[in-house]
Amino acid sequence: MGKSRTAFELLFDIDQRCRSLAAGLPSQETREQDWSGIGFRLGEQWFVTPMGEIAEILNEPRVAAMPGVRPWVAGIANLRGRLLPVMDLGRYFGQTYSSLRKQRRVLVVEHQEVFTGLLVDEVLGLQHFEPADLLPGADAGCGARMAPFIRGQFQAARRWRVFSTKALVQSADFLDVAV
Repeated sequence: MGKSRTAFELLFDIDQRCRSLAAGLPSQETREQDWSGIGFRLGEQWFVTPMGEIAEILNEPRVAAMPGVRPWVAGIANLRGRLLPVMDLGRYFGQTYSSLRKQRRVLVVEHQEVFTGLLVDEVLGLQHFEPADLLPGADAGCGARMAPFIRGQFQAARRWRVFSTKALVQSADFLDVAV
């Protein structure tokens, strides 16, 4: 019995010495997570929308025209058996196309009961920014009709306006498509 106690004490002593001489772990740098979103272009303006607000990105689909709707309603498309109303985002904001048809894309938004596609001039892929670089609010250049949907902007090589598709699809004006 005495030997096992001595062995235990010896092991305990070795453990204590090892812990006192062990080097600590390097300090962890706390790095803020990058802000990521989907970049897109309307005319000569660049936008980014939060990742979670876009369900899918499509090539411009064939759409069936709908009678009795506002001019910015491009039509309705069939997306894997679901009817997808496609809205021309540029026309909604009073812009004209500045890109070839093959560059245009549809950002599919599904928020609460709204399922719609937003036709944009070009999708510019995933964009990453430092959250501290976000300048709040809309700038004067975005226009009064667009301002309610701008949540800020990032200034990198170009100005990226943070566009809220959630706010857009909750807007009464956007939802009022009948003439």
